[in-house]
Amino acid sequence: MKATPFIFSVLLLGVLSSCSPSVKILGSWTSPSKPAEGYSKIFVTALTDNVLARQTVEQDLDNLLLEEGIEANSSFDILPPGFRSNGVDKEQVINKIRENGNDAILTVALLDQTNETRYVPGTTYMPMSYGYYGRFWGYYNYYNPVMYDPGYYTTDKNYYLEANLYDAQTEELIWSSQSEATNPSSLESFSITFSKSVVDQLLKAGLISKQ
Repeated sequence: MKATPFIFSVLLLGVLSSCSPSVKILGSWTSPSKPAEGYSKIFVTALTDNVLARQTVEQDLDNLLLEEGIEANSSFDILPPGFRSNGVDKEQVINKIRENGNDAILTVALLDQTNETRYVPGTTYMPMSYGYYGRFWGYYNYYNPVMYDPGYYTTDKNYYLEANLYDAQTEELIWSSQSEATNPSSLESFSITFSKSVVDQLLKAGLISKQ
C-alpha cells in the first residue's frame, strides 16, 4: 500500500462512528542489527500536512516516551509546516536531527483507509418465562409481549497505519509495525490509543531504553 501523508486529515472530518475505537497490530518486523541497549533520544515525526493532526500525534508520542524515561522531541522545530514546498535539503534535515543528539527517528504514516459495511442482526426479547399451554391467556401473554429490535447495516471505517524506527546515524530501518484502527471517534482518542500501542511495542522489543 502506498503511504499518503496528508490523509491523516480525514480523522478530523465529521463523526466517524459511535463505536469504541480500537487499534489492532497487524504485524511487525525488527532488524537483526538493532542496538543491544536500545535508543534513548527519539526524533518523532508524523508524515502529514495537516498541522493539527501532526501536532497531536507527535505530542502524544513525545509525552508517552517521556513517561517511560525516554527523551523525545517533536519534528516541528526542524520541519516546520509547509517545509516540503520550500525545497528543504535532505542532508540539512538529517544533520539537524543528529546535532540535537537524537539517536533514532520515529515516523508515523497512514497507509490506507477503507470502509466496510456489515449487517448487525436484530434481537428478539421475550419477557415471559413461564409456559403458555393450558389456557388462552397464558398462550396470548406468551406471544403478545415479544419485542423485536430490527437489524441494520453499519459501516466501519478502518485506517491502516505504519510506524517506522530508523537509526539516526545510518538511516537504516530498525523496526516497522503495521496497525489497523477501527472507528476512531475523534483525532484525540485515536492518537492516544495508537501512540500507546507504538510505545508499548518499542518497549517490548527492547528498542528504547532510559538514559
